[in-house]
Amino acid sequence: MPNGLIADDSLRVHPEGLALSLTIPWYRSLWLSSVGTLQVSIDGEPADAADLAFELAGARYVLDDLPDQSDVLWYLQEHPLLIVKRDIPVTLGESHEVEIFGQLRLPYMQIAPGQDGGPGMYVPNVVRQTLTLTATDRDAAPPALVSDIAPVPPATDGDPFKLGLTLYSASAEFRAGWYDFDGLLDRVAELGIGPGIEIVASQMVPTYPVVSDEFVRTWRAAFDKHGFDESSFGANLDMGRRRDRDMTPDEEFEFSELMFQGAKKLGFPLVRIQSAKPDLLRRLLPVAEKLDLTLAYEIHAPMGPNTEAILKVRDTYAELDSPLLGFVADFSATMHAMSPTLLRAVQRAGLDEEALARMQEIWATDASMQERQQEFIGYLKSRDFDPGRLGSFAHLAFNMHGHIDPREWGDIMPQIKHVHAKFYDIDETGQEPAIDYPELVRVFVEGGYRGYWSSEWEGHAFAELGEVDPLVLVRKQHDLIRRSMRELQPA
Repeated sequence: MPNGLIADDSLRVHPEGLALSLTIPWYRSLWLSSVGTLQVSIDGEPADAADLAFELAGARYVLDDLPDQSDVLWYLQEHPLLIVKRDIPVTLGESHEVEIFGQLRLPYMQIAPGQDGGPGMYVPNVVRQTLTLTATDRDAAPPALVSDIAPVPPATDGDPFKLGLTLYSASAEFRAGWYDFDGLLDRVAELGIGPGIEIVASQMVPTYPVVSDEFVRTWRAAFDKHGFDESSFGANLDMGRRRDRDMTPDEEFEFSELMFQGAKKLGFPLVRIQSAKPDLLRRLLPVAEKLDLTLAYEIHAPMGPNTEAILKVRDTYAELDSPLLGFVADFSATMHAMSPTLLRAVQRAGLDEEALARMQEIWATDASMQERQQEFIGYLKSRDFDPGRLGSFAHLAFNMHGHIDPREWGDIMPQIKHVHAKFYDIDETGQEPAIDYPELVRVFVEGGYRGYWSSEWEGHAFAELGEVDPLVLVRKQHDLIRRSMRELQPA
């Protein structure tokens, strides 16, 4: 998914001058308060901030007001207009060079909590783009999709895992409007993927964090049509929703409870939780018991089953001693190489072969994620390369790719309630070049895991829109997992 606010069809005619149809530069919906800076230049001339206006769902804002809009959701599929006042409006077919700079923060990715009632630190997302655009009055048409896929091999009684996917795998295509919700599930069914379906609530639910009755009706109609199963409901916790302070403990509880209720309305048995703070879990556990929901904390790179933060969660689980508490195993934690998709992305951003090699050397060391990240950024600066040219990739390269031994999953296998079968590529031999799937299948079969493996293609974080068809890749990954499972079965 390009880290961009604008695309080839973004320049629109507008009576006040021109407008830019914006795309949210992330995989999920964000609050307008996440937007800190927006700057635009047209043909090299910077637009005055007073001449810019942001229009979303019929409401208009001056840019200085955006950080205060913590109750206004910029839904993933919405494309607000950034209006630029000009003396002479652009006309259809005119071409202009557009440069845009944006700074956002990700309200659920907290680096450090606030002190003395102030706001915490959150992962930033910096966007810089320069494109030559032609003025239009409509969205670009989606491309044709591949349909000549071989029928899915039938499941067997000996298959230890059930397969499915998280719709997050098609984040970029859903964001671009290539699919509505019904069409996305139709495509999943067409490719023989399933039966498990997982969603990220902040991505799929237009009224996030509330699940409306209307969405439930849409969900049930599309879901039941194909006989899918609900596997996991992904819940974020937007601690930094407000700019002036973090959520209070009561607000964290209320926000989480809303999503638990939504998961129950949609029929999910499991919620992937983001926070395992002991006090919050103590308050949420009775809610989970009442709703009969399993709560699973995600172990995602750069963490692993035995890192310090996860050991603390394991201690909390031991104290609470509830069968409803467990983990989501995300295979980003146990990679043996950096993904080719990421390497292609940073090459496009300007890294040469020497820098690529150095990045991979740093990644492979045993230093902490922060230490490796800072070493790489220091290396870039030593070569007079602005790390900002990589956007969020300078951070994501290290916090999305972990290299813990896959056998460590066995240490917590009884507590693993769900699997994110993370992957980035499937090569010409049918393997994932950066993640050892046959070994992971062996570890989980021998460990006795018998739940869902939910395919999670995260190459959209690095790939260009349309570079690959992610759902075709998911289907290829399912074939890889099936082969790996059946190679372990007795003849």
